[in-house]
Amino acid sequence: MLLLVGFDKSHMEELESKSKELEEAQDFEDNIEFLQRSEDIEWDIGYHEWADARQEAKALKEESDGRFSLDWGTYMVHQAKKKDIRPALVYELLKVETGGKFDPDLTGPQTKYGHAYGLAQFMKNTGPWIADLAGLPYSHSMLFDPYYSIQLSIEYLDHLHDKYEDWDQALTAYHRGVSGLETYEEEHGDAKSWYAVEIQEKAADKQDLLAKQ
Repeated sequence: MLLLVGFDKSHMEELESKSKELEEAQDFEDNIEFLQRSEDIEWDIGYHEWADARQEAKALKEESDGRFSLDWGTYMVHQAKKKDIRPALVYELLKVETGGKFDPDLTGPQTKYGHAYGLAQFMKNTGPWIADLAGLPYSHSMLFDPYYSIQLSIEYLDHLHDKYEDWDQALTAYHRGVSGLETYEEEHGDAKSWYAVEIQEKAADKQDLLAKQ
């Protein structure tokens, strides 16, 4: 009888814990402002998806020495998987783009095309049309919102991979632009830029780590 009572108490504690985590997952959306104004982006997550995403996000936070927050990682893991994109690939792209700092307020150096902004380093001439493509609202200041920047990077990667069906081309186009990709392929005979190779190699190693979570 005592064992039965112990089991019931343990079971109730587990249910209470799950209920609390579900509330946390649902409250999470309320704190991401752009989702309330997005036409096509949803935060539809169940308990097990939340728990899995949270575990992977913990590993990414640890790998980044705390620079890539647990909440950013949770959001990124879930949204990337919805597009059948490896979360580790998005993580490594953001890491390269920010020089490992994961600074959402980052403004990149001046180039002939202008500056790049935020966690995913989008330029003013790129961000608006990707946002429109994805049914996202847009303003320049939103590029400094880490969740928005993560979502925009996922949408752009999804678009490029659909276009080329090849990650070398998709990543090189992300880095250099479509015309830059074409120039690179003309000069080198393929799309295996340092950017594409480094991100994919490190993502493959990181994905093994996430699979163990």
